[in-house]
Order: sequence, then C-alpha cells, then structure tokens
Amino acid sequence: MRRMGLKWTALIAAVVVASIGCAHSQRPESRIYVISEDAQGVGTALGTGGSGFRNCDAEHNECFDDCWKTEPLPYPHEKRDGAFFEYCTSLCRKQYMECVAENEKKAKELKFSRVAEAVDWIRNHKAEVALGTVVVIAGVAFVITTGGSGALILAPLAL
Repeated sequence: MRRMGLKWTALIAAVVVASIGCAHSQRPESRIYVISEDAQGVGTALGTGGSGFRNCDAEHNECFDDCWKTEPLPYPHEKRDGAFFEYCTSLCRKQYMECVAENEKKAKELKFSRVAEAVDWIRNHKAEVALGTVVVIAGVAFVITTGGSGALILAPLAL
C-alpha cells in the first residue's frame, strides 16, 4: 500500500514539474506595456516619413528623376541616351541598395529578448518609429500604437 502512494506522489510531482517548464524559455506575457504618457514626437525623424524606415522606392524614383534632369550632363555624356540611362540607373541603384541595407539594420534593432530592453529602446528612439511599427520580443510580435488616452503603448499584435 505504501508503495502505491509513493508512485502516485512521484507521478504527481513529475506532472507538476513538466507543466511549470523552464523559466528561460518562457515568452513575454501578452499584455500591454506603456512606453510614454503621450505619443508626441513619434516618427518625427527627418527623411523617414514617420515610419522609422526610409522609403527606398520613393528615394530611388527621385534619384533617377534628378539624375535624368541634371544640367549640365556629367562628363562624358553629351545627350540623354541609353548610355546616360545606364549611368543614372547605376548611380541610383547604389543609393537604393544603401537605403535597403540601412532599413534592414533598423529592422534588426527592433528584435529584443526582454520587454524592458524594447521599451527602453523605443523611449530613446521615438522619432525613428511610427505607430504600427512591429517589435519582436522573445519571438512574440507587438505593435506600437496609442491607447484611448493618447498614451504610446506596446501591445501584442494578436490578442
């Protein structure tokens, strides 16, 4: 009889330990985190259009238009022909790739292992992010948004 009670105790202990899991692998709670009491200053960084990321396509189009309309034409070009088209394409492609690389670097910055790190980073970089920016914390997606009172918050992407 005593042996049967010991087996049940061992089984219950194993179930409890298995259900608790490892504290290191737990994800952040699906709750809302307040970044600041107001959303003032969000997305004000110059040249970002409020998204925190550069609009590489728009910059590429503007670059090509500016290049094509340039006066006087850069040496050795004497007219706007296929060779000059290739020149503008090459020049603007380089700038486009630099823009994409910068955006990819910023996207990596929006991945964090802890909530406190994410909130601190956003507080210090409010001008570089916009409402709707997705932030990944320990594999869980959150979005920067405003609460009903206008507070800047970090909310789970899917509740």
